[in-house]
Amino acid sequence: MCGIVGYVGRQAAAPILVEGLRALEYRGYDSAGIALHDGAEGFRVFRASGKLIQLQTRVDWGDPSSCGIGHTRWATHGRPSEENAHPHRSSDGKVVAVHNGIFENYLELRAELASEGISFQTETDTECFPLLVGLLMSKGAGFLEAFSGAVGRLRGIWALACLRADEPDRILVARSGPPLAVGLGEGEQFLASDVVPLLRHTRRVVYLEDGDLGELTREGLRLFRLDGPAPERRVHQVPFDPVAAEKGRYKHFMQKEIFEQGSALSNTLLNRLPVEPGEAIPLDLPYGPEDWRGIERIHIVACGTSWHAGLVGKFFIEQLARVPVEVDYASEYRYRQPVVQPGTLALGITQSGETADTLAALREAAALGARTLAICNVQGSSATRSAQATLLTHAGPEIGVASTKAFTTQLAVLLLLALRLGEERGSVLPEIRATLLEGLRQLPAQLERAAALEGRILQWAHRWKEARDFLYLGRGPMYPIALEGALKLKEISYIHAEGYPAGEMKHGPIALIDRHLPIVALLPADAHREKAISNLQEAAARDGRILALVQEGEEGLNGIAEDALPMPRIHPWLAPILYTIPLQLLAYHIAVLRGCDVDQPRNLAKSVTVE
Repeated sequence: MCGIVGYVGRQAAAPILVEGLRALEYRGYDSAGIALHDGAEGFRVFRASGKLIQLQTRVDWGDPSSCGIGHTRWATHGRPSEENAHPHRSSDGKVVAVHNGIFENYLELRAELASEGISFQTETDTECFPLLVGLLMSKGAGFLEAFSGAVGRLRGIWALACLRADEPDRILVARSGPPLAVGLGEGEQFLASDVVPLLRHTRRVVYLEDGDLGELTREGLRLFRLDGPAPERRVHQVPFDPVAAEKGRYKHFMQKEIFEQGSALSNTLLNRLPVEPGEAIPLDLPYGPEDWRGIERIHIVACGTSWHAGLVGKFFIEQLARVPVEVDYASEYRYRQPVVQPGTLALGITQSGETADTLAALREAAALGARTLAICNVQGSSATRSAQATLLTHAGPEIGVASTKAFTTQLAVLLLLALRLGEERGSVLPEIRATLLEGLRQLPAQLERAAALEGRILQWAHRWKEARDFLYLGRGPMYPIALEGALKLKEISYIHAEGYPAGEMKHGPIALIDRHLPIVALLPADAHREKAISNLQEAAARDGRILALVQEGEEGLNGIAEDALPMPRIHPWLAPILYTIPLQLLAYHIAVLRGCDVDQPRNLAKSVTVE
């Protein structure tokens, strides 16, 4: 989950590397460092514990070096500290490397290196790599040969970048698992774990595949492999606007991304809503009628927020297409020996397209005979390249660690998929289809109306910012939204929160209810409303402090709720998307009032590229 950058060209490397790390800091912010070629001297290495601002105070901004690598860390092996910060060196100081991932055999490598009389300066697994490269070179191997030999000894997952002191203007790279992208310039090349740092310099990007090794020089990129001939990789033209990755007038990326959800959803729906009556929903999937009708069951695999989207997707698909759906945490799926029968579609949901557990679950499903489909926000990511088909969410860059617009656009794509599958199977009623499509057309404006309720939500945040626990309740498709609301609050404010099905409250959580417990209740005008209100009466009878999200005109709840937020009128099946917005804003404002780092919450990272 760390971030890697690299540059070779004619410009001063230090500003480019630090700027790139700033764009990647969402991937980890325990420590950071850069290494710059320094002619005959070898390297100048700058490292610091803590966030990137600590490194910025140490870098020599006048350094003229035009080649270097950098790293921002999410700690796995070894505590967050300056000595454990990357880049790491070989024993003679002539090799430096940065690494994203985990070497599963690092203890074996450390024992081998120790037997050669080599000592260690850090607690990390990464240090083994430059030490091993240096050892192989001390025995006569050239840089490329030693680098390749060291990569061949690794087990686990890695994205690597490596420099040799006496070979300036040359970066060696390797990938097996975590993402690595090369930006192609004129007389200069750029390297990063994500395309966002590349966008200020180039839109021409090559994504390394698993097993690829490469050499970056001013002249370009040369790829090779240990297990076969040199590969050819397509050059992608990346459409993202770098301005979209800036905060603009907002205080935090998360706040900006909450308010972008109307426009993000418009992009998701662009060219995906039928124009003529009877026209099929144009999802641009490589499926013919027999393919659609051949889907007999769906396995959804995802992690975190995307897993919550999958739970809502289960409701959409089973209701509209009448296809049975299982939703698994991707980290559990491949270890439970899943039963994959003919006609199974494995649907992986991932914002980044690089979530290690989701990629592994999709590979497992494919190996067992399932067709694979990815719902993803990043074109060219591992998920989009490995799945047999992809539905992009087109949410735009999401920088805040706590996902917002990626989630709501995932829900919209899942609804479109359910409708299309229902069309092909003849299971969706025409009037339901027409109503939902019209609701989707109006939904971007509805999201903006929901975001405009920020002032009321800020009042809630002031009232409850000191609470130690929250309970979120919902029924039907609103239950996963309760889970998502609780997750958002936990992630960024560090308040314990639990999402629960309202009907199950009396089977345990009711024991927690007293006058100090805020209960956020999700009450759209759906088939579950009356039952949910009965559940809330049980909570109110025990002095629970109920904050309700309700449809306009139905705010009262007969005095059950302490406060009610009137939401725009909307079809109940679209309510999960709409009602997410206030929950995001509530978590955001409570976190801000508590002085938390909203965009970079402790211990978290945006793209989880390790198991």
